[in-house]
Amino acid sequence: MSEATPVKLDRRGAVAVLTIDRADRRNALSRDALLAFGRLGRELVDDPEVRAIVITGAGDKAFCAGADLKERQGMSPDDVRRQVGLYRTDLGVLARSPKPVIAAINGVAFGGGLELALICDLRVAAPHAELALPETSLGIIPGAGGTQRLPRVVGEARAKEMILLGRRLTAPEALAWGLVNRVSPEGTPVVDDAIAWIEPIASGAPIAQAAALGAIDDGYDVPLSLGLEIERVHYDETLRSEDRLEALRAFAEKRKPVYKGR
Repeated sequence: MSEATPVKLDRRGAVAVLTIDRADRRNALSRDALLAFGRLGRELVDDPEVRAIVITGAGDKAFCAGADLKERQGMSPDDVRRQVGLYRTDLGVLARSPKPVIAAINGVAFGGGLELALICDLRVAAPHAELALPETSLGIIPGAGGTQRLPRVVGEARAKEMILLGRRLTAPEALAWGLVNRVSPEGTPVVDDAIAWIEPIASGAPIAQAAALGAIDDGYDVPLSLGLEIERVHYDETLRSEDRLEALRAFAEKRKPVYKGR
């Protein structure tokens, strides 16, 4: 039976918040949840009023505990392959988003939950959050990008430590390793803290932000000479924007710029 609303959408000004609403299943990623992320992600990417997307989980215990293992029990190997494919297609919408995507990690982020956080551009963790990729202890490996994205964030040696030992990181450890960008203060809801922290994105120049993300992502694994050419192409996108002219006017008039995304 399909779930009605496994992922809820809440709009807070220019920030869209996507919440996995499966607290009874520790916000595990079901097929319906993955499809909902794809559908809502496409909607938000195309919405000119949205400047940033925050992903979180319902409650305060789990951001996402990974794949829904109860659902997996009735799957054949081919069913599992198709399910893993949804991580690439439907979560891939968010991974490729030209708008910044931020994980507000409100509890445990294990397995596919951490892989969901890793597709995000920035990660904010609650003080009690724990992060891990325990798949090898279950006879598999991270299959939704964990073996590729985690080394790019924390380095090869630390990624192997987490994956091969199934090591769990506390929020302060994850911050020290560079796996998260920020740990929220005690007593502050992580979503509220994340939204306040990204205010420069919500009020910023969306064309410039998209160009910066594109330059970083497109140039990450290429030789420097090619990366500089990629940067030039993306820089040129900003030169053609009205937002750039608005920034110059605002500087001359000693006021805060009002960006329209044009």
